[in-house]
Amino acid sequence: MPAPTRRRRWLTICAITATSGLLAIPASAASGGGNSSPFGVRTLNQLASQRTHSVGSMSPKAKASSAKDGDGGEGADEIAEGADQFAEARTSPGVVAPGAYGAAWNSLSNLPSTGGTWRNVTNLPYNSDDPRYRDIDSNSSGGSGNVTGRMAALAADDDGYVYAGSAGGGVWRSRRGGGHWKPISDKLPSQSTGALALDGDGRLWLGTGEANTNADAYLGSGVYVLSDPHHGSFSTRSRVGGDELESTTVRQLRFAGGKVWAATSEGVWSHSTRTLKGHWKLEFAPNPDYLPGGSKGNVAGSAYKNITNDIAIDPKDPSKVILAVGWRSGDDYNGFYTKDAKGTWTRITSGFGDLPTDAANVGTVTFARAADGSRYYAIDQSPAQMAANPDSGLMGIYSAASPFGPWTKVADYKQLAADGSALTSSGYMPGVQAWYNQFLTVDPADPKHVYAGLEEVYESKDGGSTWSTVGPYWNFNFSCWSIDPAKQTGDCNQTTHSDQHGVAIGSYHGKSFVYVGNDGGVYRRPVSGSQDASGHATDWTSLNDGTIDTLQYYSVGVGKDLTYGGVSVTGGLQDNGQSVLRSNDTVMGSNFGGDGGDTLTDPANGCNIAEEYVYLAVQITQNCAVNDGSWVSDATKATSYNVAPADNATSEARFIAPLAADAKDSNTWIAGGRHIWVQTHGYAIRSGSEWKSVYDLGAGHTATAVAASGGKVYAAWCGPCNEQGFARGISVGNADGTGWHDIALPVNGTVPNRYLSGFAIDPKNANHVFLAVNGFSRHWTEGPGAGVGHVFESTDGGTTWKDVSANLPDVPTDSALVLPNGGLAVATDLGVVYRAPGHTRWQRVGSLPAVGVLQLKLSPDGRTLYAATHGRGIYTIKVRDCD
Repeated sequence: MPAPTRRRRWLTICAITATSGLLAIPASAASGGGNSSPFGVRTLNQLASQRTHSVGSMSPKAKASSAKDGDGGEGADEIAEGADQFAEARTSPGVVAPGAYGAAWNSLSNLPSTGGTWRNVTNLPYNSDDPRYRDIDSNSSGGSGNVTGRMAALAADDDGYVYAGSAGGGVWRSRRGGGHWKPISDKLPSQSTGALALDGDGRLWLGTGEANTNADAYLGSGVYVLSDPHHGSFSTRSRVGGDELESTTVRQLRFAGGKVWAATSEGVWSHSTRTLKGHWKLEFAPNPDYLPGGSKGNVAGSAYKNITNDIAIDPKDPSKVILAVGWRSGDDYNGFYTKDAKGTWTRITSGFGDLPTDAANVGTVTFARAADGSRYYAIDQSPAQMAANPDSGLMGIYSAASPFGPWTKVADYKQLAADGSALTSSGYMPGVQAWYNQFLTVDPADPKHVYAGLEEVYESKDGGSTWSTVGPYWNFNFSCWSIDPAKQTGDCNQTTHSDQHGVAIGSYHGKSFVYVGNDGGVYRRPVSGSQDASGHATDWTSLNDGTIDTLQYYSVGVGKDLTYGGVSVTGGLQDNGQSVLRSNDTVMGSNFGGDGGDTLTDPANGCNIAEEYVYLAVQITQNCAVNDGSWVSDATKATSYNVAPADNATSEARFIAPLAADAKDSNTWIAGGRHIWVQTHGYAIRSGSEWKSVYDLGAGHTATAVAASGGKVYAAWCGPCNEQGFARGISVGNADGTGWHDIALPVNGTVPNRYLSGFAIDPKNANHVFLAVNGFSRHWTEGPGAGVGHVFESTDGGTTWKDVSANLPDVPTDSALVLPNGGLAVATDLGVVYRAPGHTRWQRVGSLPAVGVLQLKLSPDGRTLYAATHGRGIYTIKVRDCD
């Protein structure tokens, strides 16, 4: 993800999503209960199946048509593809100038407001082990307990203050050693966290822009500092330096010699910690020609040419610095660099001992130093191993007396797998996602006491000679596990959520704790905690108490709760499955596991739910997936069913593929992959064979949006979907298969040549439709036909279009919805806007932080608008307040 402003380049380097591990249901389980494994079918598939393809070293833009491995989107190649697709929507057809989001936020903030107040409806505990929901596709009883959205970075002090930086929901503070959280960065134009660090003066530094190269990361707006983190909050006035780090990602912040060093997507930068004004200094960029403003700054893939990961500094001599540099999928510039006698940054080629220095084996790297400087540790992910070894991309964990080596390997993936890991099956072993999951820290009181995070949490008390998996991926494959709903996780102790990113050690009431951040939020245990005979910790505590809502929704569904009254609210989440909130709940439950994509919910019955996993792997339930796990011994008691259309099996659907119900007939569903699929059995569908292909969008084309009303269907597609020959189109026809035709959309026509993300059909007239367009206009985008505008209107069934964007900020637009009064609500990457009926100008709806809103839905009575945010949960506002 790029850097400075007013210069052109890639908008984002998003490239890998972390999926929780539940995998696509095999065909044998399509009817919902044919497997007697003591845990979910997709879980079994992940743990037991041999991978048939290499995970592969992914290029910055993998082919959209690359085949999946049959593991439901969990392998490194598929999730890299999913990440590329999230980025494509915001970058294609070309490269985007840095500063685009900052300009959009300023524009949005200056819009007149509709008034009204958003209400968070998911700000309560979300129990991933809720015993009510133990159906065949649930992760419940895995042991993660209460969860929230992905945490990218953590910091903690010795006064009980803990700071959690989320992927898309900003920074949060706890004054009680965790829990009782308050947001402290809502005023910033970026809510994406890359790094958090406390300096020697107790100031809290925030590097915005998540650098985990995952599917749904957002750009940052620079580095900020909070001088009184116990009481204050971040503001735009607290930004360090100028705009040099705007539109970058920041992976690490390190301090030494009166300077702060930042490892970013645009090289390594430094700034004085004493004077916060003045420009950042570019210390090193391996390929400066590819930086914004450079001779190659506009070429495709330039955003991958200056990735830096960490900095190791000798505390005794701050002039001695080592830079860990490199793109996770491999490049000639990957390696370790230090200054030679002439002050020139030079690649290290020897003297490092076991730690590789060749470009093929240096990828994502994390350093850690003991408090007394006596020991250093490092994790290294190898691009070559990731390409050749389907089991793991981890080269190893290393230790040395000096950052300059020689380094000794103290662990590899096989050793970690043998030390109590839950990941012991071929194709998914420790470090298989080491490009995405990494943390490393040393106990301040003991230089030999180390915590390492990959997919799991590992602990060594002897400098790496031996390890324990104190935070296993889950408890499913251990003898202590049971699906018994009377117990959270059988006789196993709670573990953490999978996929580790952040770590910190601090004290509360005089006791030292280690805090870990992962795809499920924040967890805590005593630094010297207890373990069982398998080496698993017995004392993890989830700190996701509901006061911290950073849940990353792709979708939302709302239906009447026929049991308790009111409504039932559900939604698909990044790596946290599908949440379900009944009207009488004080705790949300999770009725489907893995990644939750699009959602259909019956307005008349909120327990009729269709949930998309990835690549159109659709599951349905007609009882909210309430199940006590009895399907394990009696397959007929499963109440969830796999009903994926055929494009799922052929890999001809996008990672998060469009799914919609006809606005006039809730039994008619539309799904989009290469084909437009229709089924007319509603929630009574039981097999994927009940879908009928009504139109073939063409080889290499995949649907990006579908909508239907009264049998009239609109479908948008792209293909190729990246900047290399990007093409888009609209096809229109009928649900019965008649009347299908392609709409002529010239590259330089009224509708921009950008990603088409959503339709909103007028409920009074199916020929009256609005189109939402993602990405940025040509002011920011260098690409053929990027055009201008984000909302377009057709009154003739899509044949012709008119730009109705008017004063709408130039911001990626994700979906639209026609309200009962005829007004139009639009979801963007920075909030919700509204155009009143009969008006042409746009207003900002309420006041949300700078968070992406990916989908809007109405309550069954049409009086309440629901917004699925990707980082701050689900919000509602009364429709009347939009006027």
